[in-house]
Amino acid sequence: MADMLSEATDNRTICDVLVVGGGPAGSVISSLLAEKGWTVHVLEKDRHPRFHIGESLLPHSLPILKQLGVLADVEKIGLTKYGAQVVSPYHNRARTLYFSKALDGSQPFAYEVKRAEFDKILFDNAVGKGAHMHEGVRAKRVEFRRNSTHLVHAEDKTGQVLTYETRFVVDASGRDTFLSGQFGGKHRNPHHNSAAIFGHFEGVKRLPGRDEGNISIVWFDHGWWWIIPFKDGTTSVGAVCWPSYIGTRKVPLEQFLWETISLCPPVADRMTNAKLLGHAYAAANYSYRRTTMSGDGYIMVGDAFAFIDPVFSSGVHLALNSATLGAEVVDAHLRASPDFGPRLKEFERTVRLGVKTYSWFIYHFTQPAFRSLFMSEGSMFKMEEAVLSILAGDAFGKSPTRLPIFLFKIAYYLVYLFNFRENWAAFQRRVRGVPETVTTVNDYAVPH
Repeated sequence: MADMLSEATDNRTICDVLVVGGGPAGSVISSLLAEKGWTVHVLEKDRHPRFHIGESLLPHSLPILKQLGVLADVEKIGLTKYGAQVVSPYHNRARTLYFSKALDGSQPFAYEVKRAEFDKILFDNAVGKGAHMHEGVRAKRVEFRRNSTHLVHAEDKTGQVLTYETRFVVDASGRDTFLSGQFGGKHRNPHHNSAAIFGHFEGVKRLPGRDEGNISIVWFDHGWWWIIPFKDGTTSVGAVCWPSYIGTRKVPLEQFLWETISLCPPVADRMTNAKLLGHAYAAANYSYRRTTMSGDGYIMVGDAFAFIDPVFSSGVHLALNSATLGAEVVDAHLRASPDFGPRLKEFERTVRLGVKTYSWFIYHFTQPAFRSLFMSEGSMFKMEEAVLSILAGDAFGKSPTRLPIFLFKIAYYLVYLFNFRENWAAFQRRVRGVPETVTTVNDYAVPH
């Protein structure tokens, strides 16, 4: 392995790998590559800790956190989550789905975490592994040079221009989608579109006993709600809605959030004594995907490639998995290994499979037929156990979920046809919302 030491020449920093973004995907891939002996520099436009959503981890993320050596630290800040409560006002009841009943019950719990704390743990771990982490530095563009090193041009908070010469570029910029901004090729999801309003609260009523840490997911007429409790007694509460609903906002965002809470009695009941901490946030039109996720001298990991509706808490899980697989791809490239081609192919296949698996469930989640199936007690042909496996993060075909998930989809379409008019109306409403653009709110995660 070439030991290309980091050095500065004419204000140019030389390294093996330049990672754009210091969120979970960027921190994980830089940790793993630094462990392998490569010189890694990471450019993060913000400074940790910083606010972020995506606070509910999945059980199958825990082995990756253990591999990184941070699981004990995450346990200290996390509230244990044994499952998910789903609430349907349309059925006037709730039920809890436990991860321990999944086909693969080896990962029966996960954690609810504040992302500011969780992301900093991963960031600091990368520093400890030897990665060079630069906060307050924004990548501006990459000058790709065939059969040579590449130049990444950046700028710090003072406006100083910086240049990094690197053998490989990793885009882990999240919803900034850095390379998509340079190359194009990023498309709003043609099948799904939504926006969100949310905040952190104190005084939110919690589930009793062992279920205290479970996420609650609540359907309502304009989309769905998340209620995510934290270890310090605070709670993340947010609504993912159709753009047409967000577009009706005529009042300040905080007031609109409270008005939206009042439209969903199960959430309003939990929020009777709640108080908003800080201010309300919004995320607008955030479902997208790129056509490609790699090229000559670069790959994209995490949200830099695709982002979908967060109903199944898939964002961080996909980021951790794509970063772990991506590290093997970059390592093989730097070693000029014959494994590079197969590893790149497996990386793309696996990441796309995960996105595809979650996408089907997300596209159909607000349909009446889906609600009816989710609220039904009992399981035939292990369909419920297979769905629980997906909810736990087993979205890459590692357990025998294919047949029972196929049967679940058949059951869904049969229920859809049985109540065709209602389901068709809901489908048309979702489809009409795809091309709509929310212009009434600023996206907290994207620079303006």
